[in-house]
Amino acid sequence: MANQIARNLAMQGPEAAAHATAEHILKYWDPRMKAMILAYDGDALEPITRAAIERIRQPA
Repeated sequence: MANQIARNLAMQGPEAAAHATAEHILKYWDPRMKAMILAYDGDALEPITRAAIERIRQPA
């Protein structure tokens, strides 16, 4: 699901899409879903999605 969100936002460019994907996850995902994506090793995540998850792990 996170990859689908990132793909839909990719037209914004990589940085903006990663930021928007992270914001979407933080705002709309259930805490259990957030915990699952943060625990996931990331092997199937696309680059924008991976960047979004890193933003969530290490907020500015």
